Amino acid sequence: MAKIIIFGVLDTAELAHYYITHDSEHEVVAFTINREYLENESFKGLPIVAFEDVENLFPPAEYSFFAPMTGRNMNRNREAIYNQAKSKGYQFISYVSSKATLFDNVIGDNCFILEDNTIQPFTTIGNNVVMWSGNHIGHHGQIKDHIFFTSHVVLSGHCLVESYSFFGVNSTIRDYTTIAQGTLVGMASAITKETEEWGIYIGNPAKKVPGKLSHEAY
Repeated sequence: MAKIIIFGVLDTAELAHYYITHDSEHEVVAFTINREYLENESFKGLPIVAFEDVENLFPPAEYSFFAPMTGRNMNRNREAIYNQAKSKGYQFISYVSSKATLFDNVIGDNCFILEDNTIQPFTTIGNNVVMWSGNHIGHHGQIKDHIFFTSHVVLSGHCLVESYSFFGVNSTIRDYTTIAQGTLVGMASAITKETEEWGIYIGNPAKKVPGKLSHEAY
């Protein structure tokens, strides 16, 4: 069991608090946000502290960290907090729902994997990956770091997903497909061939929207 500091006080942090409290061996002891957004002293009956000071109040030798943030800015915001907390010396937990189906998969840290995800055998998941509820993740795949799956995404077998990608609700990826770094797959879109870095894909079959996303951190 670890004592956990959660980053954030919005919906995703509230959900993380609920899931960890009701479906893990860990204990949430505090929340933290950047000082400029610090308006209240408590959330869910627990203290909120400035992220700039968190390591002084909750030393990394005694507490672990969890940053269950959204995919905003193609996961760059979550990556920034992840890296900053690591530089402070924190170890991260991952939350994997007891209602998810796994098969001895390797899963990195700061992952947030909710109920009804099926992750088939021989697929690995990197660090700082969010999988909302109800996804099918096929066998013999590789999912790298800083990725966000919304809900009811079907990723078929033998797929490679590069970092910073985002998958909209009900999107579908053909087997043996490489999803390039920074790909945004729109809601209900079907990817049938390799994507280009920082491209936006919509439709069935999906087509690349003119232009591309910025690959620079925000």
